[in-house]
Amino acid sequence: MKKTALVIISITALALSGCKDKPKTEAPAAAPQQGMPAAAPGADPHAGMKAQEITAGVGKKATVTQTMNSGGYTYVEAADEKGEKTWLALPEIKVAKGDKIEYPETPPMVNFQSKTLKRTFEKILFIPGIRIVK
Repeated sequence: MKKTALVIISITALALSGCKDKPKTEAPAAAPQQGMPAAAPGADPHAGMKAQEITAGVGKKATVTQTMNSGGYTYVEAADEKGEKTWLALPEIKVAKGDKIEYPETPPMVNFQSKTLKRTFEKILFIPGIRIVK
């Protein structure tokens, strides 16, 4: 009888210890896109990305009015033919004030806070790249 009680107590103790909350872990990172290296946990997932060349005629045309690089991105303020200005963010690229560019239109992010620039953009488009018109 003592053996049976000891076995039941042992089984109960093991079952209860297996029911404790397990430590929470972060969700697995998204799988890297084809051709892109996987980012280490806590690393910038955009590190190493390069701006894509935009095909002629598929984007909106504008002239660069301001540009700055920060945190691996190039921020460009561009004015279209009507003078309407739009902020763009893309992987770092060489572009200068006065350059004529084409860029793909994407849905804007509103009130985006750039930690590296310590600035809030009222409206900004995150795009894969631009085409500098020669």
